[in-house]
Amino acid sequence: MATLTTLLVLISCFLVPTLALTPNRDSTKEFKSLYPIPSYITKSPNNVIINTIDSCWRAKTNWASNRQSLADCAIGFGKDALGGKFGDIYQVTDPSDDPINPKPGTLRYGAIQTQPLWITFSNDMVITLKNELMVNSYKTFDGRGANVEIANGPCITIQGVSHVIIHGISIHDCKPGKGGMVRSTPEHVGYREGCDGDGISIFASSNVWIDHCFLARCTDGLIDVIHASTAVTISNNYFTQHDKVMLLGHSDEYSADRIMRVTVAFNRFASGLIERMPRVRFGYAHVVNNRYEEWLMYAIGGSANPTILSEGNYFMASDDPVAKQVTKRESSEQWNNWKWRSFGDEFLNGAYFVPSGYGSCTPLYSPAQTFVAAQASMVPLLTLNAGPLNCVVDKAC
Repeated sequence: MATLTTLLVLISCFLVPTLALTPNRDSTKEFKSLYPIPSYITKSPNNVIINTIDSCWRAKTNWASNRQSLADCAIGFGKDALGGKFGDIYQVTDPSDDPINPKPGTLRYGAIQTQPLWITFSNDMVITLKNELMVNSYKTFDGRGANVEIANGPCITIQGVSHVIIHGISIHDCKPGKGGMVRSTPEHVGYREGCDGDGISIFASSNVWIDHCFLARCTDGLIDVIHASTAVTISNNYFTQHDKVMLLGHSDEYSADRIMRVTVAFNRFASGLIERMPRVRFGYAHVVNNRYEEWLMYAIGGSANPTILSEGNYFMASDDPVAKQVTKRESSEQWNNWKWRSFGDEFLNGAYFVPSGYGSCTPLYSPAQTFVAAQASMVPLLTLNAGPLNCVVDKAC
């Protein structure tokens, strides 16, 4: 946040809220008067308003020959995720899968290598995995320039590793994986007890960035960040048609998740979503400049005393009179001291946020991680291109 914004947030964080925040607008119009555009908002060559992540690379026509510069564009807690920035380009040419002995040219073969790799795709493809895909450290999945789907089977596991970037992939209809042998490195294949059917499971990992992906209709969660994972940014994704969207924290007994720091920014939580956008345990979540089109239970929830700063989000409640509250605490104990704060959010169609707690709730980003939160009224435009982009070589995306 800029200096002024940070000061205002600090002031707000020391207030002692006692009542729910009432909607500050009663209009359900999706687009407000947006001008003048703040200086930190930029336009693409096609005059599309783009956010601070996209402004780092989308206007450049040489993105295909300079793919690894994308690693410089993250914001928030996952800013330092390198992915395969300093590695070779590896191209996926074969959509088939062998969990034990993957062939060169397949996604699994590249994902398990020990050296940094920037993984691209030669053409449009649907990859149906036969068991969960174990991703090694220093890997980027870069779907730009192709329509890449990981679907209809087990999906992605990021476990005990660091520096992973997943960009521009459609991940949907993920299924549970059965117990069996799965290779995690060129030298190691081991027995896996099976996976739950998450789209992306981030387990005991750090420096992870998930950007411009489409996620829908998985058996379990769309994105889970658990078991003391931290330094994660989840941005520019399109979520739809799912129950339990995003879980941050393993269980109410797993206190090691106190170290968790996650930034959730510029995402579009679209139709058919029920809950967990996100649901947080123990750690810290900065939920900023996201568009919420509806929720059938709640949008932001949690348990085990997490800290949540909701900033500059655009909350549009559904017409269901019992689904207006943004927040939900899962606790049989007093939660009045939990630090949950709303700052600069916009509430429409009766949406409201119940704040709580004392003391500072600022993200405490490093200088490199810091970014300026846009006004909530800008969010419908800033999230307009959430999900995979239609990128064409030698043209701006």
